[in-house]
Amino acid sequence: MSGALVVTIILVVLLLVIIAKTAVVIPQQNAYVVERLGKYHGTLHAGFHILLPFFDAIRYKHSLKEQAVDIMPQICITRDNVQVEVDGVLYMKVMDPERASYGVNNYGFAITQLAQTTLRSEFGKIELDKSFEERSAINAAVVLELDKASDPWGVKVFRYELKNIKPPEDILAAMEKQMRAEREKRAVILQSEGARDAAINNAEGDKQKVIKESEADKQRQINMAEGEASAIIAVADATARGIEAIAKSIDKPGGETAVKLRVAENYLDEFGKLAKVNNTVILPANLGDVASMITTAMTFIKKDDA
Repeated sequence: MSGALVVTIILVVLLLVIIAKTAVVIPQQNAYVVERLGKYHGTLHAGFHILLPFFDAIRYKHSLKEQAVDIMPQICITRDNVQVEVDGVLYMKVMDPERASYGVNNYGFAITQLAQTTLRSEFGKIELDKSFEERSAINAAVVLELDKASDPWGVKVFRYELKNIKPPEDILAAMEKQMRAEREKRAVILQSEGARDAAINNAEGDKQKVIKESEADKQRQINMAEGEASAIIAVADATARGIEAIAKSIDKPGGETAVKLRVAENYLDEFGKLAKVNNTVILPANLGDVASMITTAMTFIKKDDA
């Protein structure tokens, strides 16, 4: 192999190395931090870029996607001195690649450690019974503290979610007994309230029944009284019309004789009824009393006509 060919091969290899060092293709949602002679020079985003050979160097590579980071389980002590094992997941995103590179040595490690210490602090403020129902408040408090601390690092913390809260076994058994007692208590209360409402409804129904019955009886008595009054009026009207008709008939030819005959018939009819009801028959002292009675009745009738 000639010396010229060796030099050519060396030059080609050197050229390829230079191209590899200077030509950079950055994927989407990524950012590279470039230093020139050991000093920050710029941030390269997605696309094709050419670096200055032997002067520029890529020192840090960051993903601009939102990252989910597991927070390892840890022991937290609640306000009522109960130890619980808690873990969670943290969602964050690099917003400024320069500050994420130079603001902290390892922003992921720093944020996870800060999340653990903040979580222990928040659990120390509440009691165990409230820790389950205050999950949202705890998450919000952790995010607030982390976001303030991570802002100088160029990282944005979006949310934190508690995954598991595990109290000791004896505490879990005690809580289960307490929940069972609460459910039984609520069942007894609901049953008593139902019985009370049923009794109230029954009493109200009986009351309405008595009122309706009294109103119906009242209306029945009113209707009977009105019916009797109407009957009395009708009888009185009929009697008055009959008397009026009799009075007019007396003045007609043969009217007086007809009246005498009617009075005699009524007298004998009532006297016959008296004889049927009583064992002792009462006879007039003078049988002529019948004629005298008729004469007396006719005298009154004539007086009325006059």
